[in-house]
Amino acid sequence: MNFNHFRTSFKWILLSLVLSTFLGGCKAINQFLVKPMLKPTGDSITLLGEAHVVPWQLASDDLQAGCAGAEATGALVMSLGRITEEPHELGVLLYLGSGGCEEERAFEQELAYLRYIRAQEPDMAQDALIAQKTHHMLAAKRYYKAWLHLIEYNIGNEIGSSCPDLEQEFDQVVWLAGLISGLQALNHDILSGVGTGVPKNIAAQAERGAGCLDNRTWFGVPLALKAAIWSLLPGALPEGENAWERLEQADIIGEKAHVRLSHVFHIVAAYSKGDMERVRTVIKRHAEEIENHKPNAKFKLFDAAATEAIKRISDKMWTEAVGHRTPLGQLGTFWDENAADDIETVDLDDLF
Repeated sequence: MNFNHFRTSFKWILLSLVLSTFLGGCKAINQFLVKPMLKPTGDSITLLGEAHVVPWQLASDDLQAGCAGAEATGALVMSLGRITEEPHELGVLLYLGSGGCEEERAFEQELAYLRYIRAQEPDMAQDALIAQKTHHMLAAKRYYKAWLHLIEYNIGNEIGSSCPDLEQEFDQVVWLAGLISGLQALNHDILSGVGTGVPKNIAAQAERGAGCLDNRTWFGVPLALKAAIWSLLPGALPEGENAWERLEQADIIGEKAHVRLSHVFHIVAAYSKGDMERVRTVIKRHAEEIENHKPNAKFKLFDAAATEAIKRISDKMWTEAVGHRTPLGQLGTFWDENAADDIETVDLDDLF
């Protein structure tokens, strides 16, 4: 019975593709014949993404595959909006993932820039800086698209003005991803130095929107997001609150859940304030946590994303100090702490 159902579905999909290929150029046929036949296919793909692809991806720790998948399938999935309801929820997740690709490229160019500066190669440093800002600009645009899809998902309402129906876990994942995307859009817009049209009030909206999520269900991230914004946005700190104490509280919740995403908000806040002692403490804490406790199997992607973000800050610190990124397997160590005992050395003869 299942095989017959699969065979029937496959025939419809195949027929739809053939018709769209040979008859899609005719407007009348496309409107009244091809689109109605493609609509069930589009709905099926959307449901497949929500029910199976997204949960599977969240349980994977392969960030690079997730990034590549978002870039590769984004156009296909989002084009379904031409024949059925636009998949805004998937749009949030896809643009968050593809924005991460550009963020990674910007980071690599930043490390290259730092190395060229150390080597006193100004032309190469300038080229790397231009490339870095270009990738920041593209990342900002992609993250902002995710934010715009979150607004559409919220029926056009301003984020933080009210809470939508978030009864299903998938909807809560979308909401969390959208809030993070908004903050990322603003951050990369600033780093690009050119301005991409990202509104400056996104941070305040995201801070209010975080209140729509249960803090313990989402491993302290809503509280960490709010506290990070309190520490960075002038006048945002509520009376009687302490942003650093709240970040510590969020870290404890995340560590107990074995999803250490709150560490990212903590370290970003500390790094932005120039509190390098706190930055080192968070890096060491995260390295110890991932060494001693395996990630939550259901949300490996979030935990892996946290480790990657923290490693980037560690890599930048290492590169500024000694010219190369964090040695493999040495996250949580630093060049000026027991360097002779803890840090691997490289025989230069092996490089030639």
